[in-house]
Amino acid sequence: VRYIMKNKLLKILNDINSDIDYINEKDLVDAGTIDSLEIMQIVVEIEQSFKIEIDSDDVNEDNFNSIEAMISLIEKYKEK
Repeated sequence: VRYIMKNKLLKILNDINSDIDYINEKDLVDAGTIDSLEIMQIVVEIEQSFKIEIDSDDVNEDNFNSIEAMISLIEKYKEK
């Protein structure tokens, strides 16, 4: 399931910006690789694709610095 989720998320991320190595990059936000506008696009796409609603409190650097962090966030909401 995690593998399928990762591929689905990777497609979302690549649709937003295909110039980024999401698999290996671990500081997407901290390094300025993605900005706040892209984070908001990612949030909207994740919410629609995974049928979840992310609290504004969870829209922060820690949850969007890497694809692994984003998957953990999605899993947190899928478990609710």
